[in-house]
Amino acid sequence: MKYFPFILAMIVSACQTNQPVDTATPHAFSFSIETRLIGTPEAVYDQLTGDISPWWDHTFSENPHQLYIEAKPGGGFYEIFDESGDGVRHAVVTAAHRGKLLRMEGPLGLAGHALTLVSTYHLSAVNDSTLLKVEVHGAGEFKEEWPKVIESVWHHFMIDRFQPHWEEQQ
Repeated sequence: MKYFPFILAMIVSACQTNQPVDTATPHAFSFSIETRLIGTPEAVYDQLTGDISPWWDHTFSENPHQLYIEAKPGGGFYEIFDESGDGVRHAVVTAAHRGKLLRMEGPLGLAGHALTLVSTYHLSAVNDSTLLKVEVHGAGEFKEEWPKVIESVWHHFMIDRFQPHWEEQQ
């Protein structure tokens, strides 16, 4: 308790400065991307999770040691930089149901910003194929151009990278 007056004085002093406070207006956006892939929802789900380094090409490190999605509640989307275990968790898995749904929350490549992305993979069987729908909802602080950029990056991942990867595996 003897330091309380000192701490209180510091707080009051800090509050009395004329420094402008940088405020941001929160925003929200959403979009979805769909593709149809020949094969079962379970098989597609298995390629979307686990080691995703063959098709996911945006990383913090130039050549990550590991890049994977741990598909279980509380798991994560991890980029491990090296053998010592240094790295980053891009998102946390909040829902996982093999062959049906995977949901992750996190800023992905926008770490360090007050932005939350909720990315959900919905998988459903359609005859001999799987309809993969990716829904992304974002909220928080972001620059005006980010929603379009984020949507184009997800299009790149799902249509330009994952779909050809999937087709090569068949």
